[in-house]
Parts: sequence; structure tokens; C-alpha cells
Amino acid sequence: MRTGGFSYRQVPTGRLRSNMLASVAFTPSPGEQIIFQGHPSWRSILAFYLKGLLIGIIIAVIAKLLGQGFGSVFIIVLVALGITVLIGFIRRMATVYTITDRRLNIKRGIFARDIQETRLERVQNVNYRQTVFQRMLQVGDVDFDTAASDSDNLFVFNGVANPLEVVSQVDRATSMNAAGSHGLGEPSNKY
Repeated sequence: MRTGGFSYRQVPTGRLRSNMLASVAFTPSPGEQIIFQGHPSWRSILAFYLKGLLIGIIIAVIAKLLGQGFGSVFIIVLVALGITVLIGFIRRMATVYTITDRRLNIKRGIFARDIQETRLERVQNVNYRQTVFQRMLQVGDVDFDTAASDSDNLFVFNGVANPLEVVSQVDRATSMNAAGSHGLGEPSNKY
């Protein structure tokens, strides 16, 4: 599927995946155009996967020291890795970042829901940052400074692939609405 210059793979729909995606789907208003929609990159939660594997290995070493056989130890590592991958997948797919020509939206959660939204007119600055590890994985965090002053209105798209492209898409969206949206009429070309 291709949305606003970004592509992400469509996975065959199973019952769990389709129910999960339907629960976090974004519904645009009539006439609203989606410019970008996506999830955090799987590479952004690689550290989570490595922690899960490490925990599984530690539990397996303890089981081996307690006299368990190789088969039991191997199953412990596989189960820990499987649970970690499943939890990471659900966490990643339960977070949806959306940029439209009118607003920014972050939806998190499947059963409990956390939704952040702001209008594009309120966006004052868009920055992105990448740690050394994130640069190696080609992911980053895009931070949107809004007109609100409280910390509850911090907008961050964490762990997105190609954060510079997300910044460009927001710039494109804000420039589409810039002409005439400030109540002063169309910009003059005299100056």
C-alpha cells in the first residue's frame, strides 16, 4: 500500500490482525486528505526484542544450572523469543501515526485508547532527532512543537523510518494550508 510517498507492506489479514487494525484505524473527516499514515518501524523496537532474547537466555541458563536438559532450555529460549516478538508486534501495530492536510494524530492502544491530536495550524516547529543507534537502523523521532505550552501536548512520532521524509510531508501539509488560512486573505505577490 502506498500513502503520501511512504510505503509499507500489507500483511495477509488474519482475524487478530484485522480486528487490531480496525481498532486503531484513523477515520478522516469528509474532504480531509491523508498525507502520511504509518507505524513505528520494526527496527525501532529492536532493542526490545534483544532484551526479550536476553531475558530468555538468562532464564534458560538458570534452568540449565538447575539440571534441565538441552531440550527444555531450547524451548525456554524459543518461548521467550516468541512472546517478545508477539508483544513487540502488537505494541508496534497498536500505534498509528497520521498526518492529514488538516491535523496530526497519534493513536495508541487496542483495548485502552490514548489519542493525541492537534491541528496543523498549531504546529510551530518540526524537528527530528536520531541517536547513533537510530542512525545505524535508519529510524528517528519526529518532534512537533505546538502552540500549547503544557507537557501534555507533546507530539512525537517515535521510531519512524526515514524521519526526514516525515518532516518533509508535514512541511508539505502546512504549506498547502498556509495560503489564506490565517484569515488575512491570499498572500500578496507585490512584496
